[in-house]
Amino acid sequence: MNILLVEDDRDLAANIGEFLESAGHRVDYSTDGLLARRLCSECHFDAIILDVGLPGINGLDLCRWLRTVARKNTPVLMLTARDLETDVLAGFEAGADDYLRKPFSLKELAARLAAIGRRGRLGSGVLTVADLELDMATLTVARAGLKRALTPSGLRILELLMRTSPAVVSREQLVELLWGEAPPASDAALRAHIHLLRQAIDPPGVPHLLNTIHGVGYRLAGGLDAP
Repeated sequence: MNILLVEDDRDLAANIGEFLESAGHRVDYSTDGLLARRLCSECHFDAIILDVGLPGINGLDLCRWLRTVARKNTPVLMLTARDLETDVLAGFEAGADDYLRKPFSLKELAARLAAIGRRGRLGSGVLTVADLELDMATLTVARAGLKRALTPSGLRILELLMRTSPAVVSREQLVELLWGEAPPASDAALRAHIHLLRQAIDPPGVPHLLNTIHGVGYRLAGGLDAP
C-alpha cells in the first residue's frame, strides 16, 4: 500500500514508518496539516494515517476537507489520545474510517489499516431499497432522488444492509465488515457509524428505512418505524 502518515510526533512517526516499510508498504510523511493537504492534492494514496492534533490544520479539519472539497474516498485511520464517545463521533463525522487511541501496538495499527484498506472495494451495479439507491460504480447514494453524502465506511455498511434487506444484519457481522480481526474495545465506533448513516439516509420528513433490532443488529426496509 502507498500510505500517507501525518503525525507531528517525529519519534512515533519514525516507529510507525519503519514498521510499515518493513511490511512492504511505501510511506510518505508529513508533520503538519498544510503539507498533508498539499500531498493529498498532488498524490494518490491507498490509505492515510492521520493524527488529530496537528499544526497548521488539525486532523479533523483536514479529513473534512478531504471528503468535502477534494472529494476523495481514501481510507483514513485517525490517531488520537482522546477516547470519549463524543470524540469518536467527531472523527467519524469528519469522514474518518477508523479511530485508534494512543498508545497502541503497531500490530493493531497494521490490522486496522488492512481492514480499512479492504473497505474500499465495493461490489458493482445499483442497489435499491424503497426510494434509496446506491450506485457502486460512482459511489453515489440518493434518497427520494436527492444525493446523500456518506463516508467510505458508511458506504460499506449501506451496501451490506441493502444486499441483505429486509433481513437483519447482526452487530457481529458489521464489526467483522469494518474491523476484521482487530475490533475496537467498545461498540462506540459502530454506534457512531450507524448514527451518521441514519442521519444521511433518513432525513426529517421521509419514512425511516434504517431500523434497530434491539439486542441483535439492524435492518434496512421500507414500511417500518425507526426506534
